[in-house]
Amino acid sequence: MQNDIKLVATDIDGTFTHADHTYDVERFKRILTRMNAAGCEFVVASGSQYFTIRNLFADCADQINFISENGAIIESHGERLFTQEMAEPTIQAMIDFAHHHSEIKMVMCGAQSAYCERGTVDQAFFDLTNFYYHHLEWVDDFSDVDDQILKFAANVPEEKTDEYMALFREKFAGKVEPTSSGFGAIDLIVPGNHKAAALKHLVQRWDITPAQCAAFGDGGNDIEMLRYCNHSYAMANAPAEVKQVTQNICPSNEDDGVLVTLDQLF
Repeated sequence: MQNDIKLVATDIDGTFTHADHTYDVERFKRILTRMNAAGCEFVVASGSQYFTIRNLFADCADQINFISENGAIIESHGERLFTQEMAEPTIQAMIDFAHHHSEIKMVMCGAQSAYCERGTVDQAFFDLTNFYYHHLEWVDDFSDVDDQILKFAANVPEEKTDEYMALFREKFAGKVEPTSSGFGAIDLIVPGNHKAAALKHLVQRWDITPAQCAAFGDGGNDIEMLRYCNHSYAMANAPAEVKQVTQNICPSNEDDGVLVTLDQLF
């Protein structure tokens, strides 16, 4: 199987990294060397901000590929290949919606930074968000932001996740696609602009096929990617809905499931 796989894509939070956002860097570097020798590309595919996931792989960032913001940005070996902006009317509609639903804690995600709006979230939320979005700024009004807006990240009460997913689908049909990574976190992305669409871009660029791709994930926003790749792995810690769409289950993120599996494949 090793010789067949030319692309490996992995989610980060809950998949590649431990709960404390660390991973075995030296072990990964050894695996990456073997993957490179086998002509296989490594793709980080995350809903997180580009700057955040690049920092995680600072020592080898130019040797790998990044899909960030759930597919809105694609970078390959230091070259920006793709940026998907949200339409201006949709951005304003999302801002208005957030202002009328006070229990939604909204982050507006741009190409240069992410933004929190004063008066709608507190400092504790900002500090937590800063962990996932290393470029994060306070603004007085989302409407005044001058940036390419890629998506919105909504944080809702966890027990109301399904309710809000349905509400977003109803209110923004054809304009926004909600995708959940669990724990009340919902990314609102340009329809069809998910991780699998970004992977397809790279597959076509490298003249390979989904049959030569492997993917690892643990959340709802990984499902399209896991279905797209012939060699699919759900983490042991993933919910049932994710495990149902994969061919394989690998050890949990806390047990280095991705690295364990890649050591077997390469």
